Amino acid sequence: MVFCAIFILLYPLFFILLSNEDWYGHAFKFKRLTSRITIALTGIKVKVEKQFDLPDKVPMVICPNHQSPLDIILIYCLFPHYFVFMGKHQLRKVPLFGIFFKDMDIAVDRGNRMAAHRALLRASEDLGKDRSVVMFPEGTVSQKAPTLRPFKNGPFKLAIETQVPILPITFINNHKLFPYKGQRGYNGGPGLAQVIIHEPVDTKGMTEENMVPLRKQVFTTINDTLHEYKTKHVNSYHTQ
Repeated sequence: MVFCAIFILLYPLFFILLSNEDWYGHAFKFKRLTSRITIALTGIKVKVEKQFDLPDKVPMVICPNHQSPLDIILIYCLFPHYFVFMGKHQLRKVPLFGIFFKDMDIAVDRGNRMAAHRALLRASEDLGKDRSVVMFPEGTVSQKAPTLRPFKNGPFKLAIETQVPILPITFINNHKLFPYKGQRGYNGGPGLAQVIIHEPVDTKGMTEENMVPLRKQVFTTINDTLHEYKTKHVNSYHTQ
């Protein structure tokens, strides 16, 4: 409700800024502002652990696990430099919010090979303009979070074809703070959102033959981190 209220208030401004590609950078800043205000007003604090000092303005394929709609809001709080989202084409139909996936962000129809190819070409163009691209490798929110869904090839194919680093990110507990439909056992509410930004994986010199090993490497990085934090939580509970 907080996010929607702020977004509706700023919608006329977004509508104007999205009418000209030269103004997309300004629209991005207001998207960050919307996200930061939402986080602050909903009582969520963010704890970020960086395992690597990220260089400024180096384009990357940002590859987070997907537990909750909160993931999207937090991404805008984590990175100050302009990036684009690649999301499923159904997002174009979302009232108001779908305006971003008409041109600024990238909508992909995975059921249409030609459309999916065009979306990857567009993502390559953005990377060539020093804009990072955010892609959820699971494709959608995991109903059994924190358990991961199988990773799709798209982010890894894009990173290898453009020879840019791929950046794994682990959202630890967003599913508890803002559970998505179908996720049972969580009530949601204010709390501490824990985020791990892992070391980027360099793809220079990689070819299509490296795509599956790269996908498995990133999956293992995120999955092992989730398992580690789950184990810590269980051990902490038993020692209290």
